[in-house]
Amino acid sequence: MNQSTRTTATSEIITAALDLKPVEPLHHDLAFVARTQQCPWPKAYGGDVVAQATVAGIRSVDTERVLHSMHSYFLRPVDVDAEVRYEVEVLRDGRGYSTRQIRGYQSGKVVFVAIASFHSGESGREFAAPLPVGVPDPELVPSSAAYLEPTVPGTPEAGSMTVASKSYWSEGRGFDMRHVPGPVYFEVEGELTPMQAVWVRPFDELRPVDGLTPAMRDQAALAFVCDYTVLEPILRVLDLPWALPGLTTASLDHAMWFHRAGSMDDWLLYAQEAVTAHGGRGLGLGRFFTRDGRHLATVAQEGLIRAPSPIPPRAVRGHL
Repeated sequence: MNQSTRTTATSEIITAALDLKPVEPLHHDLAFVARTQQCPWPKAYGGDVVAQATVAGIRSVDTERVLHSMHSYFLRPVDVDAEVRYEVEVLRDGRGYSTRQIRGYQSGKVVFVAIASFHSGESGREFAAPLPVGVPDPELVPSSAAYLEPTVPGTPEAGSMTVASKSYWSEGRGFDMRHVPGPVYFEVEGELTPMQAVWVRPFDELRPVDGLTPAMRDQAALAFVCDYTVLEPILRVLDLPWALPGLTTASLDHAMWFHRAGSMDDWLLYAQEAVTAHGGRGLGLGRFFTRDGRHLATVAQEGLIRAPSPIPPRAVRGHL
């Protein structure tokens, strides 16, 4: 496969999503508005909303306090064509910790709610989960664009993939993403394992964002990318590729812990696993590592996963 990145691929959509405008609050202490980024579906990408709420929370505390955890619920689908208002409630400012509640509003209704905690930082003993072994370097792994290039929308092999979703998966998400083992767009190749790893890196250098330091911007960008693939190990172990006609997925709730600061300038390894799947829901777990093994963040997310019935056998999916 040709592993080159298309010249139109850019990370600009990430920093555009993180650019929140202050407005007068209607419900709580501070307020911002933003627009989610375009995608091929009527509802916005969940990580877009998580990242924007992250920025709203960050901009409500003193700069020496750093976000260390955020717990979120997706209450309603977010329309990609309408503005989202983020209202921040100042719950507590203690000696070492600050707590905020962030609500996202659209069309007068609450669509998203999160609790975020910030820490002033202190010294202590250290431990971190180890970097997974045996994962090939990102330069040796095909990009999503390279993987998708041979498949033509509208053919049986493409399943439900359209021209728009192919472009989005290839270059429209701001990040170059490289799967180990291969991605689950059209089929789950090989063993139905509950594990995968994804190398992620912005297509180009992240641009400045008003109101954020580079470290704050990179933390928010990590929140932005976390939702794209964290449910995929569940799809992998259940043999449910993204383009399987009739498959329905949605983010339900989300938790993210930020352990250490890290730059988005180089590849990060997003090691992921399926924890459980039951009752039309699945729980995925992910850890972000730098190439040299620093554990930056941990993600847990539960999602709605509704499979079509009956599910076509693996042997005939490409011929339906």
